[in-house]
Amino acid sequence: MAGFKAPDFNDRAQAAREAKQKALELLKNRPAPDPAQVAARAAARAAKEAAEEEKRAAHRAAIEAKKAAKEEARRQAEAEAAAAEQAAAEAAAKRAVSLPTAAELKAARDARYAARKARQRK
Repeated sequence: MAGFKAPDFNDRAQAAREAKQKALELLKNRPAPDPAQVAARAAARAAKEAAEEEKRAAHRAAIEAKKAAKEEARRQAEAEAAAAEQAAAEAAAKRAVSLPTAAELKAARDARYAARKARQRK
């Protein structure tokens, strides 16, 4: 029985050339794609792209609607805050007008004191 002979560089290069040639032959002998299948794939791809674009457009519209709702809520909150601030300012002004000053309070207290003393003298 003969021993194993390891392939040298030339043997490996020849095997690679033969494999490459065989692959090229298989590629050349492959049947051409069916035009009907090619058209069907192209139509399916176009339909898929159209559906994806429609989905993206709907998503963009939803985002815009959410932004518009958020902006409207912000405007409404600002309007409510301004109204509350104005009401607080009006209430403060009303309280300032209705509350007597320190001098008025002192005058009223002095008048009560004088009236009490006058009643005691009688």
